[in-house]
Amino acid sequence: MEQWRKDARNEAIIVDLEALVPQDHLLRKIEKVMDYEWLYERLDPYYCHDNGRPGTDPVVLIKMVVIQHLYGIPSLRQTYQRIQDTLSYRWFLGYGLLDNIPHFATVSYAFCKRFPDELTTEIFEHILNKALNNRMVDPSTIFIDGTHIKASANKKKYQKEQVRKAAKVYSGQLRREVNAEREKLGKKPIEDDEDDNDPQNPTSGGTVEKTVSTTDPESGMFVKGEHERQFAYEAHTACDSRGFILGVEVTAGNVHDSVAWDKLYDEVTQKHNVQFVTMDAGYKTPWIAKKTFDDGKVPILPYTRYHGSQERYKPWEYTYDPVNDTYICPRGGVLRHTTTDRDGKRTYRSTPKDCANCPCKAKCGANEKGQKIFTAHIWQEYLDLVEQIRKTERAKRIYAQRKETIERVFADAKEKHAMRYTHHRGLAAVTRWVRLKYAAMNLKKLANWSWDNSFFSTICLLFSPNMPKPPVFA
Repeated sequence: MEQWRKDARNEAIIVDLEALVPQDHLLRKIEKVMDYEWLYERLDPYYCHDNGRPGTDPVVLIKMVVIQHLYGIPSLRQTYQRIQDTLSYRWFLGYGLLDNIPHFATVSYAFCKRFPDELTTEIFEHILNKALNNRMVDPSTIFIDGTHIKASANKKKYQKEQVRKAAKVYSGQLRREVNAEREKLGKKPIEDDEDDNDPQNPTSGGTVEKTVSTTDPESGMFVKGEHERQFAYEAHTACDSRGFILGVEVTAGNVHDSVAWDKLYDEVTQKHNVQFVTMDAGYKTPWIAKKTFDDGKVPILPYTRYHGSQERYKPWEYTYDPVNDTYICPRGGVLRHTTTDRDGKRTYRSTPKDCANCPCKAKCGANEKGQKIFTAHIWQEYLDLVEQIRKTERAKRIYAQRKETIERVFADAKEKHAMRYTHHRGLAAVTRWVRLKYAAMNLKKLANWSWDNSFFSTICLLFSPNMPKPPVFA
């Protein structure tokens, strides 16, 4: 890539970009592992080859976005400006010193209007598959968590709206199990309330009042700390034990982690052979524990401190009798299963006459009639298994890796790749933006690791000619 230039003395000199870019530059490492033929084949139907001016090379446009996310440049406008005067960026794009760089508006238009919506997902999957093919990914243990991204919305511009409650994935299964128990107890089955699903009735049980941004209605109000409130999105992310990102699900910032968990979990576990699923306390729900165990996987969840009164009996001091479906209090009293509500909560009650003269009524929290009421979830046994697993040495060791894996992914994404806030608006645009950012992070790790392995293998070959050759990238 030699070009003629004139120096201060008006004499022609030759500038060789190839010689100016260091051999161990990150972009050189990326060029060694990446292939672009599949991109030309994928995007060929979106270009007209026999009419109008020739279009800008689509791979160049994608490379400009890769540069933006690799180096944490906040916007395409700034990316365009930096490419103008950075030799390594020009070399990566295949442009010389005198060539005109494609305008940032061309890049933005291509990703918003021309390229298919699923292209960012395909780029992410292509890079991840390269790491899988070269045995760099270890999906046997995955780590799931979420991080908030500040939205491009004024937190003072909002309105209150009645929004329908999000339907829970497991509501149908829970309702069937609850009704089966109620039938055994001689109770009426719980039926779906039509008003709960009526969006025209703002006072029905199926709606809730939420703060909606007038700037970006698809973002959600997130309470940060005790006082600060801001509109945000949340990137629910899964990574492996080596820090490779396996999947992401982007939602509004006011969606709880456990609500967005199902889609991300299904996406990752269907593609990878997962054995352990490590999550923080936000995911410690009966449904998540049950689904993980039913799928043959082991959930690793943290210890949660008991928040009840320290002067009363603790829940674990009551013994469950599965044969009679009863609980035995620490004094030997029997609490019978009387009903199960629509949320899956079982209610156990003692007989008042048996507890009337008990000296521990105050400690067990019995009511004025002398009756003790104890509640437990219909899937409580799965949470009990989680509590037993968290005490094992292996579970403690795996959970301690969160700070080295998923928490480090979020720290790098925000500190090195500008993911603290987004200029994009709308859930679809933010999702594409996050996927490209995670694709660039995986690509960076893939390129550096392959370079280190190749360098190490080359050194070893000098001393041991029988050493296996470095892996060939697919």
